[in-house]
Amino acid sequence: MTVALVSPGLSTTVEALRLREWQLGPGQPTLVMDQFSADDFNLVVDDRADVHVNSKDGRFYLGWFPLGRPGTDGEGRKIAVTGTVKVRGYQMSFDTETPAGIVAAAVARVLETSRRL
Repeated sequence: MTVALVSPGLSTTVEALRLREWQLGPGQPTLVMDQFSADDFNLVVDDRADVHVNSKDGRFYLGWFPLGRPGTDGEGRKIAVTGTVKVRGYQMSFDTETPAGIVAAAVARVLETSRRL
């Protein structure tokens, strides 16, 4: 009787193990904020310099909290879309160090899914 030997560990290539460079740091907030027009959205800056954007119909909300949202552990941005009677809404949170480009991509996708009735 012979036993097939299996080499221990993972099988991979050197190329797969190479380090990657990842975008880090909050970046430019204008990448997110420039997506909103005064025709469709309201913008408010409060006394803490936090920025709040909501759609004119009140169903979309984006909060930007550069120093962290009060009462949370470093939440820097909050996106919320209110649901309907039949379908629940949703929300997303990003910490203060999430790159603005990543948040901008999420906002862009949410805005792409909206349509006027």
